[in-house]
Order: sequence, then C-alpha cells, then structure tokens
Amino acid sequence: MSDPKNPNQINIELSEEVAQGIYSNLAVITHSASEFVIDFVRIMPGIPKAQVKSRIILTPEHAKRLVTALEDNIAKYEAVHGKIKDVKGSAPVLPMNFGGPTAQA
Repeated sequence: MSDPKNPNQINIELSEEVAQGIYSNLAVITHSASEFVIDFVRIMPGIPKAQVKSRIILTPEHAKRLVTALEDNIAKYEAVHGKIKDVKGSAPVLPMNFGGPTAQA
C-alpha cells in the first residue's frame, strides 16, 4: 500500500499474467546513442530457431541502474548460495542440441 506521508513511494501493480513470468535462457543486448534494447530469448533443445519472448527498452541511465542492482543482488545471492560459475567469453556459443543426444522424427 502507498504511504500518504511518503510522496516518493510508487504503487506498482502486478497482473496475474505478468506475475507468471517469461522463461529465458539467453539475452541479446544492443544499443544506440539513446537506448539499450534487451531481447530475452528462449532456445529449445534440438530446435534451430529461437524465439524472442520479451523485449525491454531502457534509457542508458536506467540500464546503468539495472546493472548496479543486478551486481548487488548477485553479491547477495552468492553470499548465501556460493559463487556462480563464471561464463567464459562475452557471448555463449550454444549448440542447438545443448550438447545432448540428437534425435530425428
């Protein structure tokens, strides 16, 4: 609930559909001088075509705040659950079958 004593508080609504979330196992980030675009992609094993499930467009300032918030939350997560395994390279190169067995129909 919003506090009438705190005019800086924002009341944020979350619909049931949005609350369910979207699963993504890859993010593709691009930018221009005025915005950052993050495409959240779902890659399915054995399927050579991936789908963008959600696109978020941010100002450069908000993108920087997001990075700061992510770094803070990752540090808190690692303090409780242990260090997250580092990913080598700047972009993952995933085989379309995720390295598992392949099958034909």
